[in-house]
Amino acid sequence: MTATTAYKVLTAAQMDLLEQAGRFAGAPVDLADGYIHLSTAHQLTETVDKHFAGQDNLHVAAVDLEVLGAAVKWEESRGGQLFPHLYAPLPLDAVIAYGPLERDADGTVRLPVAG
Repeated sequence: MTATTAYKVLTAAQMDLLEQAGRFAGAPVDLADGYIHLSTAHQLTETVDKHFAGQDNLHVAAVDLEVLGAAVKWEESRGGQLFPHLYAPLPLDAVIAYGPLERDADGTVRLPVAG
């Protein structure tokens, strides 16, 4: 795959945990599936709409996949698309930007920008 950045949607409590502990072991669905679900920029809005509908106070973390190396596997999922799955806890030092989930006027999730 050519994407070197993926995105993780986190609740406020999960974002706090990542910041304070320096790592995130995964949301309940991640723990159940055995890997942390990530999305590419192209997949992010659909992921939020499908799995986080109606939830407030969400955050988006941009993750540098190159830092994670072989722990990332690209696997087929929704609609046959390849998604990045992280088979390890997410370390804070792999997060290159994060912020509250915001949307553009057309509903597209805005990607976090490092400041």
